Order: sequence, then C-alpha cells, then structure tokens
Amino acid sequence: MRTLYWFTRDLRLHDNASLLAASKSDMLLCLYVVDPRWFAPGPLQSKAMGDHRWRFLWQSLMALERSLRPLGQRLHIDFGEPETVIPQLAHAHSIERVVRSRLPGTQEAGQWQAIKDRLPKAKFQQFETLSLFTEGSLPMALGELPDTFSQFRKQVEKTGDRCSERLRIRTLTALPPPPGFPEDNRGDCPPIPEPVHPLQFMGGEAAGLARLQEFLYGNHSIDRYKETRNALDNWDASSKFSPWLANGCLSVREIAETITEYEASETKNESTYWLWFELLWREYFYWYALKHGANLFRRDGVQRKRRHGTFYGHRFKAWCQGNTEYPIVNAAMNQLRETGYMSNRARQLVASCFINELGLDWRYGAAWFEEQLIDYDVGSNYGNWQYLAGVGADPRGLRQFNLEKQTQQYDPTGTFIDRWGGHADQPVGLHTVDAADWPL
Repeated sequence: MRTLYWFTRDLRLHDNASLLAASKSDMLLCLYVVDPRWFAPGPLQSKAMGDHRWRFLWQSLMALERSLRPLGQRLHIDFGEPETVIPQLAHAHSIERVVRSRLPGTQEAGQWQAIKDRLPKAKFQQFETLSLFTEGSLPMALGELPDTFSQFRKQVEKTGDRCSERLRIRTLTALPPPPGFPEDNRGDCPPIPEPVHPLQFMGGEAAGLARLQEFLYGNHSIDRYKETRNALDNWDASSKFSPWLANGCLSVREIAETITEYEASETKNESTYWLWFELLWREYFYWYALKHGANLFRRDGVQRKRRHGTFYGHRFKAWCQGNTEYPIVNAAMNQLRETGYMSNRARQLVASCFINELGLDWRYGAAWFEEQLIDYDVGSNYGNWQYLAGVGADPRGLRQFNLEKQTQQYDPTGTFIDRWGGHADQPVGLHTVDAADWPL
C-alpha cells in the first residue's frame, strides 16, 4: 500500500501510533503542510501564527527531518492549503491511504473532510496521539463528558490508569521508503525570525525528551512542583513541557509513564501527583474541544451564557503592548510579546484583566494568545478563556482576580515587574475592582 502520512501536531518518532500505522506500507510519503492562512490577519485582530510560534515550529520540523534521514526517509514540506496540496500529492504519487493524528478544532475537521471528498477512492485513518487516553478507553462516552473538570478527574482516577496503554509505543526504528524525494515547496514560507530575547526553548523531539529528564531526574524539580508552579519567572519552577506537548514533539503518555516510574524509583508526593493533575487538565480540554466543536469559539461559550463584552481598540492595543494601568499585567504581556511564553499564573491574571477590568470580549484575548504562545493548544487555550469568562467548564460562573493582591503575593519585591518593564508611560485602562482569588 502507498501511504501519505500527514504530520500535524505529532512531530516525533516516539509513542506515535499514527506513524506506526502508516509505516505498515510499501511506500510512505511523510508530509508537513505550512498553511499560508496561518500568517494572515484573522477576524479577531490577530494571526493564527506569530513569530515565536513559527520559530519553534520550524525548529521542530528541522529536528524531525534530521530524525527521519537515518531511517531512509525525509520530511516533505509544502507551503499551501492542505485541501489542495494533499490531493495533488496523492494523485502524483498514486497514494492509496492518508493517515494523520486526530485533532480537535473545527477547521482541522473541515480540512480533513474536504480532503476525503477530493480523494474518494483513498482510505483515510486517524489515530489518537495527542492524548493520554483513546476515546474508547475513556471511562465515559465522549457525548457524556462531564461539564466540569472535577467530575472528569474523579471518573478517570477511579480507573487507576494514567494512560490508555500500559506499554507506550517506543521510538520507531524502521520506515518504508519514500517515493523518491519530492522537491519541497518552501519558497513562499515566511522567514524564520531571530529571537528578540534569549530563549530557553528549542523546538524538536530531542529537546523535549531532554527537558523531561532534566525536570524529573536531572534536578528533581518535580519534587517541589506544587509549591513552585505559580512562580512568574523561574525556569525550573514549572515543567515547561507545554511547548513540546503543543507541537507533539513530546508525548503526553511518555510524560505520564515517566512520572509513574519516577514515583516508583525516587519520590512520590503531592508535587509528583500535581504534575499528573495538570496533565489531566490538558486531557480534559482535549476531549472538551472535540465534544463542543464550534461552541468552543463562540462568545457565549458552551453554556450559551450572554456575556457583556465588546471590542475597544485602544484598550485591546494597550493590553497587547503592556500599556495598561496594571504593572503586573504589563510585565506579563511584555514577556509574552518578547519570548512567546508566559507562566500559568500570569495567563490567569492578564485574562482576568482583559475580561473584567478592560471589559473586552474574551475571544479577542484568546486569539492574541493563539498568535503569540509557542505552546498554543486549541482546547486548553479556548477552554481556559471560556472558563475564566464564565461561559465554559466552570460551575461558579465568572471569575475575577484582585490584581493588587496577586501582585503582593507573587511579585512582592517588584522583581518581575522591573525585569519586564511593567510600569507604563501612559497607561490605558479602567479602575480596578475588588475581586476574589481563583485558585487552581
């Protein structure tokens, strides 16, 4: 069988069920498609792919190419719309089967269906490589996914399993040959921008696996994770796995199994559990996105709650540029703009400010995060924004942080604010309102 494997958010050889299935072929064309629509302005004032995301993605693609070469393969990169590129390649190379990982997101589902419609004689297969569980191994049907994370967690933890397969799929050591080496169509790809600020993130499978070993066995930072994870600006305070997870350079099952092995050989405590707990949040939002589809992107959310919020251009610009009247928000937004990364605690603060203090439609903030974050994940991003806006997976409704209190708690000496230039010259915003803390 002649197979086209469409790499998407699974840029790795280890624990890749989709690539394993595709390898059972006589010929294999490994493809990644760079979609020009990612780089065009969207309806919510932002692009789908900003400079930082693009740099990390390109590094990951080059790392994957280097990994494929010793197996007699290579990564064919094409710049164009997948609905056009894949049928063209399929016809040119007599492709009989198209395989990819299953993706959440309505655009991704629409593209898959469009390609199937254009290749009616080909066989199409998707496999779950982005999640801890397969749909069949979840303790509930997808349509019965609980409305809250707590309910989901309790049902999963009753099973006693941390992933759907006890033995994860090891790194592939052999692949079928390609159909020659098709010439890439990279000529129109955007240039790879140089980092504005020194980055500690490097894309690619090897870098992701190295970070996993470093955080657990290298410096044992996992032992203190629950106490340190809310730090605003400390490399080892949190795992930093998210960029490699988002691009599929690192398997979430690999992380879960490694945590279990660490607990058996080193230490098992609240912090080691809490890292698994955070993986489970990510898992919940993966299935949440698949269940709710287009409702994930609607202003009134999955709850269909009417939300007051509009678009004020000057407030949105001030928030993006770190020029509000809230120094902690400004510092975090400057960090994001310069590095493509922001801590989990800071994301909650800036999102709360966006929705509550600035009175803006949450979707614009979510779209800006999508453009900027190197660890952008559709389910986690839009699910968390809906959660905070009170239209998503939260029984308590709208949540709001007291930004002054949060500053005193997480940056009492002003180090983070000073480092990232949190004091605006001409701040734009509204007066702060008393609010309750939002513990996670």
